[in-house]
Amino acid sequence: MTEPTRSRRPTMTDIAKLAGVSQSTVSLVLNDVRGTQVSARTRETVLRVAREIGYPIDRHVRGPARQQRNLILYLTDELSTSPHTMQTIDGAKDYAWEQDCLVAVFATRSNPDLESAVLAQMLDNPALLGVIYSTIFTRATTVPAALAQVPTVLLNCHTKGRTHSSVVPSEMLGGFAATMHLIEAGHRRIGMITGEGWIEASGERLKGYRQALSTCDIPFDPALVRQGDWQVGSGFEHARDLLSRPGRPTALFCANDLMALGAIDAARELKLAIPDQLSVVGYDDQDIARYTHPPLSTVLLPNYEMGRWAAETLIAEARAEAPLRRVAIKMECPLVPRDSVAPPAA
Repeated sequence: MTEPTRSRRPTMTDIAKLAGVSQSTVSLVLNDVRGTQVSARTRETVLRVAREIGYPIDRHVRGPARQQRNLILYLTDELSTSPHTMQTIDGAKDYAWEQDCLVAVFATRSNPDLESAVLAQMLDNPALLGVIYSTIFTRATTVPAALAQVPTVLLNCHTKGRTHSSVVPSEMLGGFAATMHLIEAGHRRIGMITGEGWIEASGERLKGYRQALSTCDIPFDPALVRQGDWQVGSGFEHARDLLSRPGRPTALFCANDLMALGAIDAARELKLAIPDQLSVVGYDDQDIARYTHPPLSTVLLPNYEMGRWAAETLIAEARAEAPLRRVAIKMECPLVPRDSVAPPAA
């Protein structure tokens, strides 16, 4: 048997390869999960390999009086058809797995009864390490009273008083970066199509747009701003209206990539070439942004990185011997420049 390099700690992946089973099977055995279809022979093989390569098996396999806490509850209000929520879940799951932890995901659809039922079941689980409490839209939230004594990290939401560590995207700086990219290309008449006003991210991106204009001594013109609904259709309608008026903008900043796609279609209908006659910047960096013609300049929403940060912070807080200081961060939303921006036509 070839043992893993002694310069690093043996992992569940090493055990899975040497035992000829999946990582999931290794996790089930080491965490002593009952009621599974893992055979006694497979269980014995996994435990034998773990001992032979020096995996710290005592962290996992314990007597009934003391079970290892390595389960993270990921509680979210919605799993949408967009990739954002799944990216944050992937980030959390990947980091948790590296730390020999598992993530269980529940979506409550903002139903307080369902949320209470999930918590009632999960908080009694002796393997529970802590909770990642997430929302699909960035917003202020109220953490359930049942979590008062449970290690909890907030993902894409926040509370007053910093009662819990939290991570949200730095939307204002993202809007600032998108608008500055257009200004640095030479544009001064820049339109914006925002999202719905009640959504925090929409207002923050608009603040970033206005801050960039102010920084460069460009007067804010409310006639160049339209409120969309995040969908392709509203991007098309608002862009067509803006581009059909006298003194049309030479560039558009759209608060998400879908509305930017609509804006591109509107420009084509009006026979405006992108980027030669109109520059466009989106937001989110969805996969489709790199496949538009031309590829869309946009701003990255760091969903995966926020998920990893949430899991890392939760595990650190839950395993600390003394309480750690709660932190609230806004994660950078970096510009992703592609080919949809050029200097304005003479």
